[in-house]
Amino acid sequence: MIRLVLVDDQQLVRAGFRMVLDFQDDMTVVGEAGDGAEAVRLLRTTEADVVVMDLRMPVLDGVAATRQICSAGPRPRVLVLTTFDTDEEAFAALQAGASGFLLKSVPPDDLLSAIRVVAGGDAVVAPRVTRRLLDRFAGRLVPAAGTPSFQADLTDREHEVLLLVAQGLSNLEIGARLQVAEATVKTHIGRILAKLGLRDRVQAVVFAYESGLVRPGGDT
Repeated sequence: MIRLVLVDDQQLVRAGFRMVLDFQDDMTVVGEAGDGAEAVRLLRTTEADVVVMDLRMPVLDGVAATRQICSAGPRPRVLVLTTFDTDEEAFAALQAGASGFLLKSVPPDDLLSAIRVVAGGDAVVAPRVTRRLLDRFAGRLVPAAGTPSFQADLTDREHEVLLLVAQGLSNLEIGARLQVAEATVKTHIGRILAKLGLRDRVQAVVFAYESGLVRPGGDT
């Protein structure tokens, strides 16, 4: 059962989402919050797998709330759902640690699929979209204090796979490039995420930029 927390400043929006989500056999809404600060407080006492997060809210916005939630641990994971389709907000949400970014106008089936993907440990933002955002806003990236060294922690093959992930290649494309099975690529990516303490491939791309492995425009 996927435990969900809904965060949106509009009660009617939360009620509509709750009707759809609670109707699913594998989902249950365990809490709601009307702003980011309330969400952070709620999650201190409520166990959840996925937070469906609005961005523009009073008191504490969705980006700041996402940053606090994700910095506290690997769970819950955050899926941003917003009315505003802007590169700036998508970039801010991803850098804050969100595992997905969708518009509120998406069909219900797409939302349900995205929640299941995020709950399963993957991301719902296409790798090339992530790269486009990072190429545009890389100047704003600040290397995180205490960021682990990929050179020290990863094998040569894992370093190679991380580079290809950061370049926006899918698992299938990486497998073709390295002449290995797609399952092998998934294994490498799992080990990379575990070694670097990252949640998903989106955060791996962000890490690659923050660590200098990849620079804007595709230079390495």
